[in-house]
Amino acid sequence: MRITFGSQSFDPLAGMSHPVALPSDLPSRAPVVIVFDSGLGGLTVQRELARARPDARFVYCADDAAFPYGALSEAHLVARVGAVMERLIAAHRPDCVVIACNTASTLVLPHLRARFALPFVGTVPAIKPACEQSASRMVSVLATPGTVARDYTKALIAEFGRGCSVTLVGATRLAGLAEAVMRGEAPDDQAIAAEIAPCFVEEDGARTDTVVLACTHYPLLTEAYRRLAPWPVTFLDPAPAIARRLTQILGPARGFDIPAPGVALLTGGAAHSALAPVFSGFGFGETLIEPLPLH
Repeated sequence: MRITFGSQSFDPLAGMSHPVALPSDLPSRAPVVIVFDSGLGGLTVQRELARARPDARFVYCADDAAFPYGALSEAHLVARVGAVMERLIAAHRPDCVVIACNTASTLVLPHLRARFALPFVGTVPAIKPACEQSASRMVSVLATPGTVARDYTKALIAEFGRGCSVTLVGATRLAGLAEAVMRGEAPDDQAIAAEIAPCFVEEDGARTDTVVLACTHYPLLTEAYRRLAPWPVTFLDPAPAIARRLTQILGPARGFDIPAPGVALLTGGAAHSALAPVFSGFGFGETLIEPLPLH
């Protein structure tokens, strides 16, 4: 699948513009995978990656100094992610990098693939499978306002909409609400219900039956969505497809010794003490602050 927006064309789930390493080219050690997001949402992706690749060692980076990415200009976001990624790659020498963030994937992947000679996997809204499985032919895409506005998202709908009525919903607060829950706060049901309400559309006796979760933060609140939804729908998470793509790049899991626990990095260190148990629950042995202030 190749997506074109503006003057750029790329495949969000492809390895990179350079040749992807075949399994026979991989090192004899356990593979190292960097998982990158603006905050905690990428943990929903990392969880699936770890299930698919128990032989890998994961380095998770939350660029919380710049959270939320939707508040940054496009030029600033490209420069920001490039700067963080340069430091991460130099320090950890990964075999693959997963950009577990829709906002970053829509803008930064072409720049990263041109700059660094290793595979990058992006995060794409699951519009194609949503439209393929929808019985009512009514699908909603729950995303950040930035992802909703991108030509990239519109191109996905144009290519894979398959005659479905697709409603784009830009949620302004949902990522922050998910972060708050991960930090131990109780879900704000009223705010969550208001954010997801536009996803539920009724037209001519038909109802939305599938909602694409087009931000990796959003699956963190799936239990709340199901409880607050006005009627049952399928909430689609892209994480399983990303895990399959990682295995395609790295090859089948091999019989290495169980790797050492991964490390989680915070560029800003917000609520570091509160988040250490969260990262531990996802299999990370230590949580470090790697200061990279927002300029």
